[in-house]
Order: sequence, then C-alpha cells, then structure tokens
Amino acid sequence: MGFLHEGHLSLIRKAKIECDIVVVSIFVNPTQFAPHEDYSRYPRDIERDATLAADAGCEVLFVPTAEEMYPNGFSSYVTIEQMSSVLEGKFRPTHFKGVTTVVAKLFNIVQPHTAYFGQKDAQQFVIIKKMVSDLNLPIHIEIVPTMREVDGLAMSSRNVYLNPDERKNATVLYQSLKLAETKIKSGERNVSTIVSEMRELIQAKNPTEIDYIDIVDATDLTSKKILEKNQTVLIPLAVRFGSTRLIDNIIVTV
Repeated sequence: MGFLHEGHLSLIRKAKIECDIVVVSIFVNPTQFAPHEDYSRYPRDIERDATLAADAGCEVLFVPTAEEMYPNGFSSYVTIEQMSSVLEGKFRPTHFKGVTTVVAKLFNIVQPHTAYFGQKDAQQFVIIKKMVSDLNLPIHIEIVPTMREVDGLAMSSRNVYLNPDERKNATVLYQSLKLAETKIKSGERNVSTIVSEMRELIQAKNPTEIDYIDIVDATDLTSKKILEKNQTVLIPLAVRFGSTRLIDNIIVTV
C-alpha cells in the first residue's frame, strides 16, 4: 500500500533476482479499511516510493486510482470462508474481503507468474495462497521473511504513528515471540501456558490493548491447544500502543 520501507524493498529485491521483469503495485485499498480505521491518514508519498522501488529493481510501477479499481456500481467481491474470520478477521471483519478482492483484481490486471508477500502479514499470505489454490490461478505465491529494525520491531508503515515511548515499548512484541519460540524449543507444549507468559511480558510495557495472541496451524490457521512434534505453527499477535495497532508473528516448527 505504499510508503515503502526496507520490508517492501526486500520483496522487490528478491523478485529482481528471481524474475525477468518486476512489477510493483501501489494502491491504498479503501475496501480493506473499516469506517473507523486509518484510511484517510494512511501515509502516502508516491514520488518517494517510485524512487525507492526503481532503485530496488522495479521496472513497472502500477499505481491505479480508487475510481479505476472500484468504478461506480462495483459489486463483486472475493471471500475466503473461515480463515478470514479468525485472528485479524475477528477484529476487522470486513478486512480480508477487501484484501482478497483487490489482490484478485491486481492479479488479473498484472498477471504475474510469481507474487511476493511479506511474512509480517502472515494471515494475509495464508489466505491469498488459499485463494490462488481454490480459484486455480496460475500464480506462485512466495513468502519473504519479516524485515526488522535493529531492536527487533517489525518494519511497518504504521510505525511512524508511534511516539518515542510507544516506539520503545513496542519492541516487547518481538521479545514475546522469541520467548514463545524458546519455550517451544525447550519442550513446552501447552499453548495456554505459552500465551499467558507472552501476555504477561507484553502487559509489563503498558499497551493500550492486546487484541489477540495465539498459536495456530501455519497452513489453515486453526487454533492449537497442545503442540505436536514436527508441526509447523504460526504465532501471531496484534497489540495497540496508543492509537497505533501493530501486528507481528513468527513461524516455528515444533
């Protein structure tokens, strides 16, 4: 959605290595924002983005308008059942309907052979991969690891909203994820125990609210209660510091 940072640029660089032509779509998609969310204030700087994208290897920059993507009378949407109603979907019930619809449209317009997505939006990646499979779209979906600041905070366009204290406290999110990974690698299999310790660590940094912390199957997003050997799980969370809502996750093989 633009306001590019190193996380976005890592996708472009990987695509440049693996593909003949790199196309970058930038579109702040109104249909994935609820009325009370930050669509109008979402950071935008297309001239800066164009320079950064070109320097990273982008050869075609596609920047449609909302009027082009959603002309008057638009009424067709793509929805992925079940997986769109958990985690982010529970707190943002219309979000993934907007995401899958706009990604399907972008896929149809650009017709890529491979599409690159960041792990920070892991639920989005799982849902888009499911959409591509279910709709027989001839596209390979590639996930690229989350890029982080030196102190571990996941890079995000929304980080600019954080004041200095919130920015400092937000580093606890990655710390809590690494705590979970350590507990799992040490043999802990009870999800409630792991989540409770994560929650306690985060609460010590005075978040405004913890929307969710969970441990789910990495392929279908079903919640786990007891972890099983050789299972790959996704540990996602969403936490608010001040008015800024941050998401993060890690993927762990038990």
